[in-house]
Amino acid sequence: MPAPETTASRIEDYALIGDCNTAALVARTGSIDWLCWPRFDSDSVFAALLGTPEHGRWLIAPADPDARISRRYRDGSMVLETVFETAEGCVALIDFMPVGHRNSSLIRILEGRHGRVPICVELVLRFDYAAAIPWVTQLADGSGISAIAGPNMVVLRAPVALHGEDLRTVAEFEVAEGQSVPFVMRHGPSHLPPPAPLDATAELGATETYWRQWSGRGTYAGPWRDAVGRSLLTLKALTYAPTGGIVAAPTTSLPEQLGGPRNWDYRFCWLRDATLTLLALMEAGYYEEAQVWRDWLHRSVAGSPDQIQIMYGIAGERRLTEWVVPWLPGYAGSRPVRIGNAASDQVQLDVYGELMDALYHAREGGLEVPASTWAMQTVMIEHLAEIWDKPDEGMWEMRGGRRQFTFSKVMAWVALDRAVRGIERHGMEGPADRWRLLRDDIHATVCRQGFDRDRNSFVQAFGEGELDASLLMIPLVGFLPPEDARVRSTIAAIERELVVDGFVLRYRTEAGKDGLPPGEGAFLACSFWLADNLALQGREGEARELFERLLGLRNDVGLLAEEFDPRARRQLGNFPQAFSHLALIGAAMNLRERRAPADERGGAQAEERSEASG
Repeated sequence: MPAPETTASRIEDYALIGDCNTAALVARTGSIDWLCWPRFDSDSVFAALLGTPEHGRWLIAPADPDARISRRYRDGSMVLETVFETAEGCVALIDFMPVGHRNSSLIRILEGRHGRVPICVELVLRFDYAAAIPWVTQLADGSGISAIAGPNMVVLRAPVALHGEDLRTVAEFEVAEGQSVPFVMRHGPSHLPPPAPLDATAELGATETYWRQWSGRGTYAGPWRDAVGRSLLTLKALTYAPTGGIVAAPTTSLPEQLGGPRNWDYRFCWLRDATLTLLALMEAGYYEEAQVWRDWLHRSVAGSPDQIQIMYGIAGERRLTEWVVPWLPGYAGSRPVRIGNAASDQVQLDVYGELMDALYHAREGGLEVPASTWAMQTVMIEHLAEIWDKPDEGMWEMRGGRRQFTFSKVMAWVALDRAVRGIERHGMEGPADRWRLLRDDIHATVCRQGFDRDRNSFVQAFGEGELDASLLMIPLVGFLPPEDARVRSTIAAIERELVVDGFVLRYRTEAGKDGLPPGEGAFLACSFWLADNLALQGREGEARELFERLLGLRNDVGLLAEEFDPRARRQLGNFPQAFSHLALIGAAMNLRERRAPADERGGAQAEERSEASG
């Protein structure tokens, strides 16, 4: 019985499962096409997402290619249930990764619901991003197979006959009503004995209990509870439990432009997400996770302030050298496939503001902050005082050379502002008067050089005319209040020039200043920021309408990528994207109540700044 043919899935056709060490993407067809083991940033085991089935996948599906498919996450969990209805009957495929084991495992359980359904299994294991074909042997006890290549071992145990065929492992069998067929895959070092068997049913119960208890701790009770809850679960699943680092996405090289070169590795932790992450976790009642994230920040940036990076590895690694995988054709022909990220070597001044903002809110939220943290912050501020007026690559990690990005200067102001507030509100020691003068100087410089009076708008970079959606953050971080005339006119300009079919572009790539060919989708986080701004301006009806439209872009299990192509009506970029889900959580909270993340970040200082620079 041949395995059913499958076609390349859209990005939104995938669902995420994970164990807070690594993660896998499961297509609606029942095919797992992406998995890195044993960590998020490790070599891939399944890489069909960036190539073809021959590059590694694990398909379990009915032989009937016309099966009707529905799926859902089991309530409050990261356990995925896909139901296949065929002419012969109905089966459910339950996919999950048990939490808390030393060796990561991936468990798939077929449950017969009614009738008898013929099933096909096709397993293609490939290590080192599909470069290494492993040596596959039967386990001595006949319970399954072992696959070894270099340091890696994968063991699959199942109560069905598995056999090799054309460098694949395949099986054919039927599942009847009431029958349960478990497949348990475990990873381990090849120099050690195979990982011990697991009881799939017991692990399913324990995994569901873990996730439901975790999601049950959440305190958000607003009108979008399901969307916020799923976003929080996604953030938790993107957390590397041993260190507390949160990856931007579990994937690499999913394109921001189909067929183009805008393909980046997002399996790292960005400082730009720091404050949004901290506020989202604290606002939702997850103070333990917020504390662990704050601690990760402290460890990762510790050292000389001139060596701060925009991103780090999941354990705080700094060497993230970018290289290209020439043997993978890329998702939908989008090349090159990149491993590592050269943007880690860029200078982005906004990260100083993000870091100081996050540490300030950690103190405001009552998190434990070591005494040594303030000394480190003081050194960072003194370093920023020397470099804030220098050009940088900007928050969008452009590869077209350094410029005087307006948002970078805004965030330099945020860094000084939060340092001053630390002295004023928390009794920290420092040269408050000197830092206030520098803060005011940066503010005046941005208002003078970053605002184009002819366009009546803030612009992407000093002395240039392009717009940038990062300018939507000006009122959200408290640089100016939302009612400031310059803020209103900037938002109006963004609505005219950067909104396409109701969604916000980061900037116009046609200008050619980012060092890449033009073209990409609308950036979802920026679209949520626009909803935040509309709400802060009192345009709550429009804000809710935009927010609901953005919620409508989530796939059938509530996940978002980085971008959305409004014309092709499909998601783009790495998936699922923490930044998009953080923006969703923030917007939901900003629309729910007046004292919300936007107010927390801005505070009363914004009004004072407006008067000072008017």
